[in-house]
Amino acid sequence: MSDFEGVLARVADRVTPDSAERERLRAAVDDLTDRVRDAAADLPVETRVVQVGSTARGTWLADDRDIDLFVCFPPDLDRAELERYGLAVGRAALPDGREEYAEHPYVTGEVRGFDVDLVPCYDVADAAAIQSAVDRTPFHDAYLRERLDDDLTRDVRLFKAFLTGIGAYGSDLRTRGFSGYLSELLVLEYGGFVPLVRAAADWHPPVRLDPEDHGTATFDDPLVVIDPTDPERNVAAVCSSENVARLQHYARDLLSDPREDPFVPSEPAPVDPADVRAHLDRRGTTPVAVVFETPDLVDDQLYPQLRKSLGGIAGELDRRGFAPVRSATFAAGRAVLLVELAVDELPSVQRHGGPPVHVREHATGFYEAYADADVYGPFLDGDRYVVERDREFTTPRALLGGDAIFDVALGAHVETALAEGYDLLVDDAVADLADEFGVELARYFAPEP
Repeated sequence: MSDFEGVLARVADRVTPDSAERERLRAAVDDLTDRVRDAAADLPVETRVVQVGSTARGTWLADDRDIDLFVCFPPDLDRAELERYGLAVGRAALPDGREEYAEHPYVTGEVRGFDVDLVPCYDVADAAAIQSAVDRTPFHDAYLRERLDDDLTRDVRLFKAFLTGIGAYGSDLRTRGFSGYLSELLVLEYGGFVPLVRAAADWHPPVRLDPEDHGTATFDDPLVVIDPTDPERNVAAVCSSENVARLQHYARDLLSDPREDPFVPSEPAPVDPADVRAHLDRRGTTPVAVVFETPDLVDDQLYPQLRKSLGGIAGELDRRGFAPVRSATFAAGRAVLLVELAVDELPSVQRHGGPPVHVREHATGFYEAYADADVYGPFLDGDRYVVERDREFTTPRALLGGDAIFDVALGAHVETALAEGYDLLVDDAVADLADEFGVELARYFAPEP
């Protein structure tokens, strides 16, 4: 056995659920299914209960205790009725559960130590006829069950463990990584974990895979995997270019140095305020942080808004000449939009170039606009008119501490939160964030692929 094979064998042994865990899962699924069927028996429509997801296909990782149970309703049922019946069944089967919302509401809870999502869907004839995004999930499950044998199932677990270890597993909009379904399709497409990582190491995005040779739709994504059950869908649409590159980096790393570390998630030790100040002193930059109460949103709504807001603020600071070096956002009880700047103060005047003098109409308009203004000029620089006019904001504090922050592109809920009040931390004051965000700042100051 090669070193690489030995590493994979040890990882597979660690991440494969043992017989006791499988039995506990089976008992929990049977219990939950009975509850759902009892609750649905009183409804005026026929239903079908289907277990889907990794625990249904045997591809879940040890101690990753999630059960996905779908209640399939007739496709001609009114959408409002589907939601009402689905929640009624969910509440009855999971009386201590809570309602969540994706495309429509569902109930989540716990049964015998397993986390449960109880989701209503339409029992459509094929995935191309879906009425709700979740309707295609049972087709995903059926497709994979027919094709995954024991060896491929083992390799799916290896790939999921690898993605988890490198921080690229999960299709939520916070992670923007590889979903379970995408992971399974990739292992199936390449015929195993080892050929998959070897191929990924040499990918040249955009990468397009079409398992069923549908050959129809086109997508503008770094990784395209056409859904074998729905030719109009890219299974990898949510996967960011950064996470595709992350997989490539660590695939090469694993192939060159086979070891178990990349399969194990790790978290850096948190930094304290003194550590942050030391980093800032070494870097000689000016950090600014907009800090506010985190909007009451699920992560899939929150993080797109945080990223949009961060991009809006960093972009405006760049346009104003403060030269952002790097930026980051993170959230707990409070949310942070952090931008690290190369420039902390600009001159009171800024140069503003006009058109060439020979472009008569535009040049005359420029000259006349500034002829009597309180500026330096207009004067000539080569063949162009130029003025030096007062700069609106000479420091990032001046820009972000007033109403101008609301002129940039912000997420709707972030804008509302900022209107209710925010703190602006500049320079060493940013170090105080370490008390709440020590791990996030540790990652920021010790970045890895």
